[in-house]
Amino acid sequence: MSRLKLIHGVSRVRRAKLQSSIDQTVADDIELLAQWSNNETNYVINELLRFALAQEEDFQKYKATAPPNSAQPASSPKAASAPIRSVADAATKPDPSMTPTAARA
Repeated sequence: MSRLKLIHGVSRVRRAKLQSSIDQTVADDIELLAQWSNNETNYVINELLRFALAQEEDFQKYKATAPPNSAQPASSPKAASAPIRSVADAATKPDPSMTPTAARA
């Protein structure tokens, strides 16, 4: 079985935004691992995901047979087909589907 190895004090710079919700206990462990390894949390999460993906043999077989253009790089302007609202936009602009109906008499 392979082992996850984190190099102390090394962090990556190039990133793509991926939002996800994780269990609080996992988040606490990731933060502790980042402190222990003297790395940014983002780096630790990336390394954990790389490790998990490398261990999944069925996915690796699929990845090897997938067409080369099936995944677009994060820096590509065509990576997002729909506009993404920022958190600030979501807080200041109400969603039209969530507006209350007209007052009833």
